[in-house]
Amino acid sequence: MKFLRSMLFYIGYASATILWGALSVLVAWILPFRQRFSFIVSNWSRFSLWWLKITCGIHHEIEGLEHLPVDACVISAHHESTWETIFLQTLVAPQATLIKRELLWIPFFGWAFALLKPIAINRGSPRNSLKQLIREGRLRLDQGIFVVLFPEGTRMPPGQIGKFQVGGAALASAAGAQIVVVAHNAGTFWPAHRFLKKPGTIKVAISAPIPGGEIDSKSLLQNTRKVMQDLMAGLDT
Repeated sequence: MKFLRSMLFYIGYASATILWGALSVLVAWILPFRQRFSFIVSNWSRFSLWWLKITCGIHHEIEGLEHLPVDACVISAHHESTWETIFLQTLVAPQATLIKRELLWIPFFGWAFALLKPIAINRGSPRNSLKQLIREGRLRLDQGIFVVLFPEGTRMPPGQIGKFQVGGAALASAAGAQIVVVAHNAGTFWPAHRFLKKPGTIKVAISAPIPGGEIDSKSLLQNTRKVMQDLMAGLDT
């Protein structure tokens, strides 16, 4: 049954991605950025989460929504599944996501995503990537666009927190922006690199904003990771 449910989800998910990606490339480029973001991402993401609930029985509940600021900030999210890459697109808008540039080469999905001002970096050049993140990230924040990134840089096993990369803290420190941390346990229900899904309720916890302009990036990085640890520990209670 899990196999059939997962298969049904992927059929709808892939079909929606191809259809909406093609439509976005044809139509969305003429829209102003905020309307473009809503047209391309918000509708597709909400459909994907709804379809996941219908086919695989995966729901989610959020604690801390009141902490999200009105002004653009840096969103530092835990990474252990594909689920959060979809969910985060519904959390704040508009947003620019830090991604590896190869994702823009994916047919339909990547072509549409390229219209959303992502910060697409070359992972093979860490120093240049950090400079690019700070330069483009400050520009996005000044334009009122949230910057979303995964400080661990790769998906972690469920419940585990990896080493944090400095990019998000460096950007927040340089721009004087706040950091909001998002923790979750999505990997328990949608494991990374696995086909089968497990029904249940994903818990999401959102932190209060962490001021970014008052301390150096190294201290900010440590504070951000500590907040992530505390949020992750609270998901089990």
